[in-house]
Amino acid sequence: MKYTYLKYLTFLFSLTFILVSCNNNKDEDLPTGPDFSGTFAQKDQMGRPAVNTVFVSAASKDEFNVTIPSAQSARFQSMFQTNLMALSPAFANADDTNALGQNAAAFTGLLATDVLNVSLDGKTTFFDGTNVLTGRALADDVITVELLLIFGGEDFTENPTLSNDNVDANDKEFLTSFPYLATPW
Repeated sequence: MKYTYLKYLTFLFSLTFILVSCNNNKDEDLPTGPDFSGTFAQKDQMGRPAVNTVFVSAASKDEFNVTIPSAQSARFQSMFQTNLMALSPAFANADDTNALGQNAAAFTGLLATDVLNVSLDGKTTFFDGTNVLTGRALADDVITVELLLIFGGEDFTENPTLSNDNVDANDKEFLTSFPYLATPW
């Protein structure tokens, strides 16, 4: 019986040794975290979805995407204004204003700086009827708000056929806890 027990222990020890030595992971191959070495480049800016797509001319897309936000308005505002006034009957004249009370120059200066503003002491929303561009909640209808500000005129009633994308909700419910995004289909 003693011999069988030693034989069994020898077998287990040998098996353990073989299994451990079959692992070809070396310490240097083990992941240590993300690798941030190298050179990275900004590829797209989407603080305000679709704004870049609509108002930046095709030949300037790459330049816009790599321009730091603090320099965007100075560099691109006039292009945005030209494109806005050509596109929207609500801004047919430079003095026409939108629901924010902004004329074409002020509004395109705001749009040309592609950042997502965040209110630190108020409600975070793209638009809730009162608060405008104080952040963005997942359920905010961002594209319709942008269309209203571009085409809706002073009280959102001008050009109603151009002022709504008619997509009023996400196709799936958002989660009530992190990560909040709807599960993929």
